[in-house]
Amino acid sequence: MSETTPLVLTGRGLDKRYGHVLAMDGADFELAAGEILAVVGDNGAGKSTLIKSLTGAVVPDAGTIVLDGEEVRFRSPLDARRAGIETVYQELAVAPALDVTQNLYLGREHRMPGVMGTVLRRLDKKRMRQEAADHMADLGIRIQSVRQAVENLSGGQRQAVAVARAAAWGRRVVVMDEPTAALGVRETNQVLDLIQRVRDQGLPVVLISHNIPNVFQVADRIHIHRLGRRAALVRPGTTSMSEVVAVMTGATEASELESAVTDPVLTAAAATAPDAPPTWKDRSA
Repeated sequence: MSETTPLVLTGRGLDKRYGHVLAMDGADFELAAGEILAVVGDNGAGKSTLIKSLTGAVVPDAGTIVLDGEEVRFRSPLDARRAGIETVYQELAVAPALDVTQNLYLGREHRMPGVMGTVLRRLDKKRMRQEAADHMADLGIRIQSVRQAVENLSGGQRQAVAVARAAAWGRRVVVMDEPTAALGVRETNQVLDLIQRVRDQGLPVVLISHNIPNVFQVADRIHIHRLGRRAALVRPGTTSMSEVVAVMTGATEASELESAVTDPVLTAAAATAPDAPPTWKDRSA
């Protein structure tokens, strides 16, 4: 990353209550351009509520969300998708009976030009198959054919189809919620490689995971969430796995980490001019 990298997606002071339960308590979030940001936390820490707020599944009670320097307010996941934020869910959100092409273009099909598309509403299957094959090739995903039914693919290949769909349509951010939770070791490594290729193509990635070794394998920074707010923001190169787990569980205070959220390595501009998006400065080099 460069010396000064713009922040693509930020959240400031996000609150969310469910009755007397405070799921988010002034939570902050920062995703820089061209990075993989891992979000980790113990069960009940509130990380799911945070991510759902950033992707439109939950509307926060208070706080602001900024996307590419502009404040946004998502009322539904469809709003987030229209803004260029795509999400890959851990439940393998694909349609098994459909083929690879149909899954990539589900709900976004191309119609044939002219009367065939506007009046007869015929789909341009040839174009979609060619583009689907190109997307899969660009990400290094190996399958026999884009006409192959997803139900005949392995678990890793199915998740790869979901990731490819997100990368194809995500113009600004790709969010991956436990993408390796249901996979074996070999398939997990394939998906982790795929996540890095998505990042290398220029899309910033938010990775939610309980697997700390996987996080350290691919993440550029790690957001540690605890008790409804961000406890620390650290780098794998300067922080150990045991230190991350200690902050997650409350065994260690975030202030005891050298790379805690108050680290001078991170300078987030809370009040920045509209024409200058907030940035974080990398002084680790």
